[in-house]
Amino acid sequence: MNEEIIQSLESSGVEFIRVLWCDNANIIRGKAVYAKSFQQWYGTGVGISEAQMGVPVMYDALVEGSGLSPAGEVHLMPDWASCTSLPYAQGHARVMGDMMKKGEPWPLCPRGFLRKIVAAAENEDLEIKCSFENEFYLLKELVDSPVPLDYTPFAATYAMDFSKNVIEDITRALIAQGITVEQYYPESGPGQAEITMHYTTPMQAADNQIAFRETVHATALHHGMRASFMPKLFGDKAGSGCHIHMSLWQKGQNITADGEDPHGISKATRSFIAGLLEHLPALMAITVPVPNSYKRLKPHCWSGAFRCWGPDNREAAVRTISDPVGKRVWSFEFKTIDAASNPYIAMAAVIAAGLDGVKRNIALASPALSDPGSLSVKEMMDLGIERLPEHPDVSIGHLEKDEVLLNAMGERLAKAFIAVRKAECAAMKNFKHVEEVEMLADKY
Repeated sequence: MNEEIIQSLESSGVEFIRVLWCDNANIIRGKAVYAKSFQQWYGTGVGISEAQMGVPVMYDALVEGSGLSPAGEVHLMPDWASCTSLPYAQGHARVMGDMMKKGEPWPLCPRGFLRKIVAAAENEDLEIKCSFENEFYLLKELVDSPVPLDYTPFAATYAMDFSKNVIEDITRALIAQGITVEQYYPESGPGQAEITMHYTTPMQAADNQIAFRETVHATALHHGMRASFMPKLFGDKAGSGCHIHMSLWQKGQNITADGEDPHGISKATRSFIAGLLEHLPALMAITVPVPNSYKRLKPHCWSGAFRCWGPDNREAAVRTISDPVGKRVWSFEFKTIDAASNPYIAMAAVIAAGLDGVKRNIALASPALSDPGSLSVKEMMDLGIERLPEHPDVSIGHLEKDEVLLNAMGERLAKAFIAVRKAECAAMKNFKHVEEVEMLADKY
């Protein structure tokens, strides 16, 4: 056991260590172990039921068809590299848990899935740098219906004054946990904000996403507010995404750009984006997983509702991002994703899709140079642009046929994941928006 870490936590006044996991419904869960008793858990980890990976967002019970049973135990082994004291919860620390079964990695572990896909990319001599970019709402209350903190428009400086104290505390708490904050600005919706984090490794980015959600929720509570990352909190206002920004690296060098290419991207980047687009209808079952997610994915809403890519095009599912002089692309943004998705599974699936494009050298279609929602049917067909699925049932159907993603996930994770998705879709298929808010606003 890493005695230095435990001694450091104890000297910092830590009494409880929260061992976290994120399930297939993207609920962040944890068991808190009393710090002075943690020695007895060393070597075995903290036990949880196998059935936890077959639990949907609606209730704490096992769904049918998951292949899991309440009779079975896995253990959360702390990844001490992720351990940090919690600035918003004095006396508590957090560590991410890896799911182990009889001393071996459990096939249904989301972190294990991501670790496996990162290794597959490294076998292709490809390194991924990435970060999540979150939009979320700050609310005065969330009892009968959400009441936003303010009613200001996008990037309004007046909104910065409304939320100054809570945003500053969120930022300080993130920095105290080792997360580099880059930008903040008020988003389009009332009380909506966006804070961006610096790029890092895929595992660290997914860990940061868990820490980000936890920090925003807890800090909002300290200010007498509530926060929500629900994809479509207000039916007539902007939705909230958690876009992934990515770049491709090789031997310590960013290989995303190519100054000779007409659009400034390298051959590997073209193939990676082509793989993303080829698998996108199936990928959506993972990245935009609940019916409410699809209420955000509308044309003319900058949400990535079309199967296409484009230079600096915020209506495309994949946006390449130009440097300040517009000649090179150092990163690209995957937009068809929200915070209802498990960040480990989503990140792993996105990389797996892109990696398939690189392995097969898939040709990238022509870019969308304007709003795809304004094109005629013929213009869309000529450019190979399609409207993406408008309900998760359709996306789940695509995932069930996508051998690349299914093989990447592994049979057992894929079976449990799809069972949870189907149960959630069946339960919420005919929900009115107010019922979705009641069910999901506090979950994400």
